[in-house]
Amino acid sequence: MKPRLYAGRPLRALRQAAGLDQRAMAARLGLSVSYLSQLETDARPLTGAVAAALARHYPQALAAIEGEGPARRLAALTEALEDPALPPIAPDDAARLAEERPDVADRVIALHVARRAAEERLSLAEESFSAGAGARLPWEAVRDWFHEAGNYVDVLDRAAEELSAREGGGADWPAAFAAGHMRLATDADEDAPLARFDGRTLTLNATIPAETRRFLIAHRLAATAFAAQIAAIVAAAGLSTTEARRLLAIGLANYAAGALLMPYAPFRAAARDLRHDIDRLSRRFGVSFEQACHRLSTLQRPEAQGVPFYFCRVDMAGNITKRHSATRLQFARFGGACPLWHVHEAVAIPDRILVQHAETPDGVRYVSMAKGLVKPSGRFDRLARRYAVVLGCEATHASGFVYADTVDRAGAATPIGISCRLCPRPDCDQRAFPPSDRRIVVEPDVRRVVPYRLA
Repeated sequence: MKPRLYAGRPLRALRQAAGLDQRAMAARLGLSVSYLSQLETDARPLTGAVAAALARHYPQALAAIEGEGPARRLAALTEALEDPALPPIAPDDAARLAEERPDVADRVIALHVARRAAEERLSLAEESFSAGAGARLPWEAVRDWFHEAGNYVDVLDRAAEELSAREGGGADWPAAFAAGHMRLATDADEDAPLARFDGRTLTLNATIPAETRRFLIAHRLAATAFAAQIAAIVAAAGLSTTEARRLLAIGLANYAAGALLMPYAPFRAAARDLRHDIDRLSRRFGVSFEQACHRLSTLQRPEAQGVPFYFCRVDMAGNITKRHSATRLQFARFGGACPLWHVHEAVAIPDRILVQHAETPDGVRYVSMAKGLVKPSGRFDRLARRYAVVLGCEATHASGFVYADTVDRAGAATPIGISCRLCPRPDCDQRAFPPSDRRIVVEPDVRRVVPYRLA
């Protein structure tokens, strides 16, 4: 008989590292708050259902609790059984299958791997392009932390919502509130930093737009008001370098600033009411187009989730400089994005919204909007920053996404991939590189748009 496993301390550490209170963590795992409390105090052992939930949301943490082999099998089996092509199965049944019939579980896993072999093998191949083969740079570690947290930080989100409800009122309330805690000043030097804080005075560059000014004030206000919460999350994050810890603290303050300007419940309600019309949301909350897009991608509070969106920002060279996905679509960590993605056209056409109905190789369809944006430099001899933001959702949520009204969702969709190195499509004329796991055939006497075909 398998011995009972108690995991109170690692469960509590996992929750704290994710920045969640017990209510949010319980909702994410599908448990009651009292049951989670009993697990964290070792009053109850880890059950198959809880292990399956951990395998779904935190497979690495489960591996540390159970041991690498069984945890890896359960995590892989849970992922395989969540394939939409299969009928649903109860978490307890999945855990029992992994424990009592590991041979059968391994065959199910192998079938799932075969179904999505191209994605899995190519993802591993893509990782090899990273210097150090697995070593993460500080900003990569912070980006991955937010991804693993679901791009939602419950402690900060609720604290910001409470502060906004208590002190908010009027478009410029953060500045009025901050004025009681610090001095605000303006620097007329165009070459000055966007903002600097000396402990008493927040000095802002005079050339920045009003929305940026409000956000920077909210950032400093959040960094000050929520310093204890941010420090606790950073301490529990397990980041290995000072630079990563400092970047995470900045990122958390940015997150809280967005939550101050766009409090969760009012913003979610407005988004639903306006069908996620970003221009209207921007005007209502006094934020920029990009800030509203980013906030929409964070509406993942367990008991009041928004539409699951993916969001990213792409520069003129095609580099993805921000990214998050609450959908099945994941972005390539290295290399360029799919050339058929409308974001590349949007970068070249600022202030015009482009809409795309697309389908990924796994058969999932998405509707997304992309808009090119320009951040003026404030002077003729300095180039403006040009980039595009993209916000999209799976087509099943398109009825609540106003931009989807402009496309025929029953018709053909643009076939896009993650990146050329990850895309298994054999007939794409836009391909820049062959898939990393496929052999190519070069025929000197046959001329194609792409000078090879996939074996």
